[in-house]
Amino acid sequence: MKTLSHLFESNKKWAESIHQQDPDFFKRLAKQQTPKILWIGCADSRVPATQICGLDPGAMFVHRNIANLVSYRDLNCLSVIDYAVNFLKVTDIIVCGHYGCGGVEGAINQNYLGLINHWIHDISETYERHHHDIQTQCKEHKEKVNRLCELNVERQIENISALPVVQKAWSEGQKLNIHGWIYSIENGLLKDLGHQSDKIADLPKALQLNFTNP
Repeated sequence: MKTLSHLFESNKKWAESIHQQDPDFFKRLAKQQTPKILWIGCADSRVPATQICGLDPGAMFVHRNIANLVSYRDLNCLSVIDYAVNFLKVTDIIVCGHYGCGGVEGAINQNYLGLINHWIHDISETYERHHHDIQTQCKEHKEKVNRLCELNVERQIENISALPVVQKAWSEGQKLNIHGWIYSIENGLLKDLGHQSDKIADLPKALQLNFTNP
């Protein structure tokens, strides 16, 4: 039976290294988690959230899936956001995509991918919405994929902002900023796309919920 023993060996070396640097690190970590950031990123193995941000375990609450999507049909993701907002009281939510995302490229190529086609349907809709601009502004296939990666992040910011749990938090004065970032695997650097949301008024009128008494 394959045991992947090398992973246990690596884990032991890592834990010993952390303990040598900070003997009380794991004791503090075991008491509670108090992250102020929720990270929603891609499941791509090359984009580990805390590592690319240079942070220690416990610094961020993390949810990852294919193509960093926030779908209203995904109870897993919605539960993570609800817990982060209502119980951890995070102050920032980061949606981080990455250039060259396979899920995004799948939406452009329109190949049969089985169940994945259902999952990336929202990206396909975003591609359709911006198809003309992408085709006219981007010459190379790689450019088109990377532009759609950025637009996908923007779409997820809107999706998060429209969630009832997020709008309720804002209506009660809770500080909550939603950021859109993207990561380049080619150089290891993060980029702020400059799209943020921190209040109900940032949403289109049709998506704004009314929290006043009838």
